[in-house]
Amino acid sequence: MKAQDIMVKNVICVEMDERLPNIRKIMETNGFHHIPVTEKGKLVGIISDRDLLRLISPFINKVSEQPRDLDTLNRAAHQAMTRQPITVKADTSIEEIIAWFKRVDISCLPVVDDEHNVIGIISWRDLIHHATFKS
Repeated sequence: MKAQDIMVKNVICVEMDERLPNIRKIMETNGFHHIPVTEKGKLVGIISDRDLLRLISPFINKVSEQPRDLDTLNRAAHQAMTRQPITVKADTSIEEIIAWFKRVDISCLPVVDDEHNVIGIISWRDLIHHATFKS
């Protein structure tokens, strides 16, 4: 079994200058936990929902909101993303993907082609979903 057999293929990506509120909206609307960041179509980073929770002030739209809280909304993707994420190719084995998840503290792997274009993404949830339906 290979990455191409279980990866999510219709991947929505954002550009480096996309603002965090829009990224959060894309994630919430689509039920994503990760979103690849591209520059001129090439993968340059990845943002997780945990990154957004860490960076966007929890006081926005609250009584205690301060101007500095609103400033957190002005950040761009390139300010929040993990740069140079670990990636795999479509023909990477599932065993190797599992090994990455066990070895490194990550919860998804972008799947890229030889030109570093995003062609898919695999999360630990995809692995569990696949294992559940395979049994």
